[in-house]
Amino acid sequence: MSISINADLEYLRSRLSIPDSRMNQYRDMSVTDILKAEAAAGNQEAIQLAADMFTDVNQLIELFQLADPENKLVIMQAMTFAQLEKLVPMLETKDLVEGLQYFSQDALLNLLKDIPKEELLKTVFEMFSEVEVIQYMPEKELDKLLIGTDMDKGFLLKELQSIPEVYLQQILESVTGQEAEGSSADLVVQIGQLGDLAYKHAITNLEPEQKRQLTFLLTNAENKYYEKFSTDSYLHIINRERDKNDMVKSMEFIKPEYLQKMMSKLPPDLLSIVITQIDTEKFADALINKFPELLAQFVAG
Repeated sequence: MSISINADLEYLRSRLSIPDSRMNQYRDMSVTDILKAEAAAGNQEAIQLAADMFTDVNQLIELFQLADPENKLVIMQAMTFAQLEKLVPMLETKDLVEGLQYFSQDALLNLLKDIPKEELLKTVFEMFSEVEVIQYMPEKELDKLLIGTDMDKGFLLKELQSIPEVYLQQILESVTGQEAEGSSADLVVQIGQLGDLAYKHAITNLEPEQKRQLTFLLTNAENKYYEKFSTDSYLHIINRERDKNDMVKSMEFIKPEYLQKMMSKLPPDLLSIVITQIDTEKFADALINKFPELLAQFVAG
């Protein structure tokens, strides 16, 4: 297979002190052939450069003009997908986030589904306030949290005292069938003394807005409860309320290791484009130390 990159012939001419008369003969020759010709002519600099290409990062950058993303791309297009993946961890977070732009909104939602809940919540709270999260959360999710086994009943009953008496009377009466009286504190004590099933029915019978208020008090005081809401519910809210650009901006706070995994979902041609943002010295070092055989192919032309 013939692969080529635009080597800097002017750099070669200057580094090897090649006279113009000979340089004109080299216009269509590969780097390897030029170095062989010069070495055969007794040019000691050519011998040294031949060795430097496989050991000296700066020499390689100069020779193949690797600061130019187009030249990086030519090399990456000759790489296997497995080789490209080895370069992804060398990208900066901002480059990884920029790469997310190549995904559709649906694809981004699928990527968010595969990361840990705590990482998902980082993006959620970049896009929404805590009040908005509770306001948008489906009522069935609120019910699951309020009566779930992870909820501290004593903690809930304490916060329930902030709900107006009229609503506490309603939920108590809804399960006892009897008129309820007393202060908020008295009513909460009575609710707490209900049997397990009646207690759960009472809590889920709260008026929706009061239920959201109670949930907000609980989650605001103990952020761990946000992890109890389902991933699907969060993704539904994001998809309904925010656009792709909002999503991408919020994802910069995800740990790089998860962003790197997301990049592996891109097709090779797009992944190559993303990786062209890699630091030039890191790329040159990778060519020398990780992909010497590939480098040799380009040197040979």
